[in-house]
Formats: sequence, C-alpha cells, structure tokens
Amino acid sequence: MLFNSISFLIFLPIVFVIYWLLKDKLKLQNIFVITASYIFYGWWDWRFLILIIITTFCSYLSGILLEKYEGQRHKQKVVSACNILLNIGILGTFKYFNFFTENFAALFKSLGMSMDMPTVKLILPVGISFYTFQALSYTIDVYQHKIKPTHNVPAFFAFISFFPQLVAGPIERATHLLPQFLEKRKFDYASAVDGCRQILWGFFKKVVIADACALIVNNIFCDPELQCPLTLIPGALLFTIQIYCDFSGYSDIAIGTARLFGINLMQNFAFPYFSRNISEFWRRWHISLSTWFRDYVYFPLGGSRCNKWRTLYNTLILFTVSGFWHGANWTFICWGAYHGLLFIPFIVFGRKKYKDVVAKWKRLPSVTEIFQMAITFFFVVIGWIMFRADSLQQFVVYIKNMFNPRIINFHNYGLTDTPSLYVFIFILLLTEWIQREHQHGLSDLNRFKLLSKAVPRYCLYLCILFVIWVFKATASDFIYFQF
Repeated sequence: MLFNSISFLIFLPIVFVIYWLLKDKLKLQNIFVITASYIFYGWWDWRFLILIIITTFCSYLSGILLEKYEGQRHKQKVVSACNILLNIGILGTFKYFNFFTENFAALFKSLGMSMDMPTVKLILPVGISFYTFQALSYTIDVYQHKIKPTHNVPAFFAFISFFPQLVAGPIERATHLLPQFLEKRKFDYASAVDGCRQILWGFFKKVVIADACALIVNNIFCDPELQCPLTLIPGALLFTIQIYCDFSGYSDIAIGTARLFGINLMQNFAFPYFSRNISEFWRRWHISLSTWFRDYVYFPLGGSRCNKWRTLYNTLILFTVSGFWHGANWTFICWGAYHGLLFIPFIVFGRKKYKDVVAKWKRLPSVTEIFQMAITFFFVVIGWIMFRADSLQQFVVYIKNMFNPRIINFHNYGLTDTPSLYVFIFILLLTEWIQREHQHGLSDLNRFKLLSKAVPRYCLYLCILFVIWVFKATASDFIYFQF
C-alpha cells in the first residue's frame, strides 16, 4: 500500500480509531498492529507475508535460544550465526541471486569458457532489506547483551512489522522500538499534532516535488548520449532533489504516522544537503542505515581505532557493502566505494567532526561554510549520477557529456514546462534552512510571530494541502521500495 494513495488515506483513520479503542488492552492492541501491518504489506502481494513471518519467527526464536544457552558461548554463536545466515540467505536469494550468476557467467566467458548459469525470475519483496536488517539487529543485540530477549510474541511481531516504517525505514533497533510495544501507550495530543504536520511536509516533498522531478529525470537519464550540459546538469540536480524529497518524504510520513500511534521513531534525515563535508553528510543522510552499518560492520572490523591503512580499509568495506545493500548492480557498488574514497583525505589528514548544524543561531552561513557546502554538494551530485545510471557505461557517458561544452544539442524534456516546480524547490530549501535546527520543515511553528496564532497556522496548512492537490504530479512508487 502506497502512502500517496487513496487506499492509505482510508486505511489510516480506520486503523487509528480502532487502535486507540484498544488502548487499555495492550496485547490486543499489539495484535491489531500486526494485523493492520500485514494488511498494509500484503496489499502488494500476500505471498510476501510468508517471508516476513519466517524472518520474524526465526529472529524471535533465536532470542529465546540465546537466553536458554546463556553461559554457553559456543552454542550462542551457533544460534546467532544460523539466524543471521538464514536471513541473509533469504535476502541474498531474492535480491542478488541473478546478479551473482550473471557475473560468474561473464567472468567465465572472459576466460574463454562458456557456462550456462541458472537464472530465476523472482519478484523482489518490497522492503525486504529494511525488515531483514531490523530483525538481524535484534539477534546481534541479544547476543551482545545489549538487550534482553523478549517472550512477548505480539510485541515482537509488532516491532518487526510496524507498518509506517516496514517497507522503507527508518531501520529501528530493538533497544529503541521494542520496549515501546512492551508497555502501554498514551495518546499525546501535542505529539500527534506535530506528527500530522510532519506527514503534511512529507507529502509536499514527495507528491509535489519528487514526483514532478521524476518525470523530467527519467527522460533525461534514458538517453544521455547525445545531450549537452544544458540538459545533463539540470537533470543531475533534479535527481539530487528528487531522491532526497522522495526518501526523506517517506521518512517524514512514516515518523509522523508512528507518532499518531504513540510510537517514536528515530530521525532518518537531518537536512543533509547543508553538510560541510562528506563525513557530516553521512551523519545526516539515511541515519538509520548508516548507523546500522557503523555499529554492525565498521566497529566489528576495528573502526577508526586502528592505523590509517586499516581505517581506510574498514571505511572502504563499510561503504562498498552499504552500496551493495542498495541493489544488485555495479553502479550501487561503485557508488558506495566512491563515497568511501571521498573519506581518504579525512583519514589521512584528519577530519573535523561537525556536531552542530551549519551557521548555528545565525541567519546566513559564512563564506567558508558556503564554500564547504558547495564542494560537498558537488561530490554528492556526482555520486547520485552514478547511483541513478542504469550502468557504469551510462554513468561515464553522462559525466563526459556533462562537462563537454562543445556539445550543443539541447533537449527540453520538460525542464522549462513547469516553472512552479522550481518555485517549490526554492520554498523547500528556504524552509529547511530556516528549520535546520529542528526535526522537520514544519516543526515548532509557534516560535514565528506570524504563525503564533492558530488561524494563520491553519491557513498555512490549507495552502500546503491546496498545493499538494493542485500541483501533484503523476504518482510514482517511492524510490527506496526497490531496496
């Protein structure tokens, strides 16, 4: 079920009402969460439910067995390894099987040997990478004694399947989300209202900006061979805006929806395009995934507590694996490695860790900060071209033509047909710059004198709803559904 669909707009209020009618019956409330989540997830294809049930049950069982074998470290290692291999095996089969077989076949062909490798036509289950990683973190955290295993079956199944963040995150940890399903939730009016504002802002980013950008970007990336910089540069910039608005828009809707149910999810985006270096960018982009890889891949490898060469190796492994998580394509793997390489200067010469937002308590950034953000943004855009390209060959052609001023073959592709899109992008960037110290674009509006009263605030909400309704582009799936 898509957030940006009529079915979800009907589904959400029904679930909300029934959920709070069960507020005094925690077990029934959690069972209802599971039921609603399975309806939400099974809306695409009910067969996908089999996989999530297997993943959930095996992860729950692993926690019970780890507790049973407390003090018997060898048996605990076997239990955790079996569950990890099972979940990675399911993920790998559906997501990477054909990638490996095709590349093995290509390798043998390059060596002069012909080999027919089997391929399987499998539909990639929506969100499998997200709920698999969430389940894996539970097993690992129990094994590392960061959390005690739960015996509460409804709470655990609700933790894995909670519908707002089920298919595209944030990827929650059991230490944060599971305890919220083990205790009664209370309806918090202020939190619910702010959740609605966050949902509204998420819909604005997705429906008005991301979907409109997609119409132009898809056409440009279909045929970059004969295009000139006047087409390719705007195409790259629009995809940079598209992927941010699409993914952070989903996160805003998910987090805001969860708050309606008394559940707090972690912030997944913290205005990443205002970052002053690549390290800060990754501290602000897809936070739930980057911290997952940091804790479960980077730190076990030794992290930065090693010599510079080992730290460089760990960083390249971290980002290459992160890129491969995104999909079975060399473009994703190289995109991850590319970001790992961008860390080389910071590892060799040291890096400044920015813990505060840029230009904190100031209206405008300094000249130095503007330069830092521009350089960081430039390298991020180059990476996004690689991410969006269908192949590495297309990426090379795109970059080559983008920096070739001698090519004069401008194609409009709708670049000048929707001036309102650029107005909305400007509004987005301006709003998020002003709100960069807060959770989302519509946070804490009371602090603005003009919006301190209810009437102006509700007029603003109605204006945003009007813009969403009038300027909505053709609805498209969220980009990260494919991962």
